Amino acid sequence: MVLIAAAVCTKNGKVILSRQFVEMTKARIEGLLAAFPKLMTAGKQHTYVETDSVRYVYQPMEKLYMLLITTKASNILEDLETLRLFSKVIPEYSHSLDEKEIVENAFNLIFAFDEIVALGYRESVNLAQIKTFVEMDSHEEKVYQAVRQTQEREARQKMREKAKELQRQRMEATKRGGPSMGGLGGRSGGFSSDSFGSSGISTGSGGGGGGSGAPSIELDNKPVASKAAQKPASRNALKLGGKSKDVDSFVDQLKSEGEKIANLAPAAAAGGAGAAASASAAAKAKISADIHTESVHLKMEDKLVVRLGRDGGVQQFELAGLLTLRITDENLGRIKVKLANNDTQGIQMQTHPNVDKELFKTRAMIGLKNPAKPFPLNTDVGVLKWRFITQDESAIPLTINCWPSDNGEGGCDVNIEYELEAQHLELQDVAIVIPLPLNVQPSVAEYDGTYNYDARKHVLQWHIPIIDAANKSGSMEFSCSASIPGDFFPLQVSFVSKTPYAAISALDVVQVDNDSSVKYSSETILFVEKYEIV
Repeated sequence: MVLIAAAVCTKNGKVILSRQFVEMTKARIEGLLAAFPKLMTAGKQHTYVETDSVRYVYQPMEKLYMLLITTKASNILEDLETLRLFSKVIPEYSHSLDEKEIVENAFNLIFAFDEIVALGYRESVNLAQIKTFVEMDSHEEKVYQAVRQTQEREARQKMREKAKELQRQRMEATKRGGPSMGGLGGRSGGFSSDSFGSSGISTGSGGGGGGSGAPSIELDNKPVASKAAQKPASRNALKLGGKSKDVDSFVDQLKSEGEKIANLAPAAAAGGAGAAASASAAAKAKISADIHTESVHLKMEDKLVVRLGRDGGVQQFELAGLLTLRITDENLGRIKVKLANNDTQGIQMQTHPNVDKELFKTRAMIGLKNPAKPFPLNTDVGVLKWRFITQDESAIPLTINCWPSDNGEGGCDVNIEYELEAQHLELQDVAIVIPLPLNVQPSVAEYDGTYNYDARKHVLQWHIPIIDAANKSGSMEFSCSASIPGDFFPLQVSFVSKTPYAAISALDVVQVDNDSSVKYSSETILFVEKYEIV
């Protein structure tokens, strides 16, 4: 088969879109397209017409024609099969079959045409592959972006190291030519931007954070008189998001040397790539909005990444947790947090570098190494993080069993059931997203909760408002024509819960000086970053 050109034209012969696949002059192509309406016979329906040199294979599409121009030696059966594929591609990129929509999506259609035919010959592709190729999801681009972000992080690290070196030089010069700096040196205590950036607790690029990073906090390294040095450090010494002149000058130096410096914002806790991620993000925001906060507020976040096999078995299970502290009253800056750790699974915990590790190990309390210093005000400070990785199936909070079977008519009957394994949890806004074959609408027979068929994304969304110990299982049954069992994987699951997965909770908040209790508020949230059955 040699395909000369593919075109979309009106029934009056006006060409809307045309793509040629062989070397041929523009005048020749225009002449062939102009001759097509004259060859149409009124009152008769055909799928092709021929001239002495070429064959026109066409298919009506409402007010338009999908037209292929081929050589007379080409196989008519292959031509018709190729024509059907072209006809399926057009509705994928044009919502309505009219001239305006075709013109607006012309480039996407041309790209899709190029995936079907190369140098006049049909490629062995289907509609799903064409959509994937046109999307141009490049692994090389992702690698490039990852390398670029790594280079930016390294540049920022060099910037911090240079800034610290400049600060040390300034301090040494001050000591040689002026009064002593006392106890407020740039290396003393406090939640500095260096400790936050390197610990990974409170920045978006950290290793085990729960998805919400705390802003950096730097010490204000101004020379202080020797008399003032004997007084307790002022709370104004902790400055939110401050940057010294040395840092700015070093950034300018890097830029002058050709380095590209960019500020990377912390990544969002949940993306909107898919229906499950969107549902999880909306539910998480709803829970957070309902919390009443006091002057001292504790927030515990658990983030789950789970990957299960369709035939059973745990391929990946990772729990990452973060405890953040937010203080809005400067009179309550010097406090300690009492925790209860009832974990029996072996969760690994790590405190912030400025938190007293011995106090946490011996008394399960969170407090600063220097009790005389207060916590930063009006910012979320990450003080404790935890992590748990396992291959044990007993750790799975919610099991999903998807069982598609061939119905003997070219389709599948699908049974899906869920069961809550961690019965101490109350899962809210549970969404199970099941992929479906292209252009196949499911016939749902029985279900718990509610469901929605998204024809654009080719998915069936199953929603269950609450899963708890009293409502720990449910099922859905549906059937699909023209499908195979592999079409219904991977399943995506999302949910949120006010009950944490890790058995860690806050018991009390007390002041450092007299151990008197402080009124505080707390919130706990368990959410899903990725939960899939493959």
